[in-house]
Amino acid sequence: MSSQPAALATAMEERRRGPRADVDEPAYISSHGSSTRCRVVNISAEGAAIDVPDPVFVPDRFQLMTEKDRVIRNCRIVWTKQDRIGVIFE
Repeated sequence: MSSQPAALATAMEERRRGPRADVDEPAYISSHGSSTRCRVVNISAEGAAIDVPDPVFVPDRFQLMTEKDRVIRNCRIVWTKQDRIGVIFE
């Protein structure tokens, strides 16, 4: 049995500077005068994973505003997997 999946998971974790906290928080993606509702599934000081209705319509860079605390963060997409995107905060 190969240890490759565990190695890939370890490599992904090592790229993160800080731990991510699992959350389930409504938020909004805003860009060029329009906004889309989304859901933040985990977050750290450096980035987040976000569930979106359709990643095709999310620009590479956008502003994310969490509904609870109304904090606005500038984001850049670094990965996409199905309806989930990973972003870093700029």
